[in-house]
Amino acid sequence: MMRHDLPAEGWRKSSYSPDNGPNCVEYQVTDGGRIAAGDSKNRHLGAHTFAPTVWQQFVTAVAEGQI
Repeated sequence: MMRHDLPAEGWRKSSYSPDNGPNCVEYQVTDGGRIAAGDSKNRHLGAHTFAPTVWQQFVTAVAEGQI
């Protein structure tokens, strides 16, 4: 089981996640400026972190239907 030291507060749910669905992605900006993303229903699994430029490329690709 992965652990992380990110605070429990400060997470934002992705606008692409359904309100009551099983797949809820949330994110937050870390103190170091990286973007942490994880599963809101399974925070104990930890989170992946991304450089801001990589996160923006990902968000743009999703918005444009590339992924």
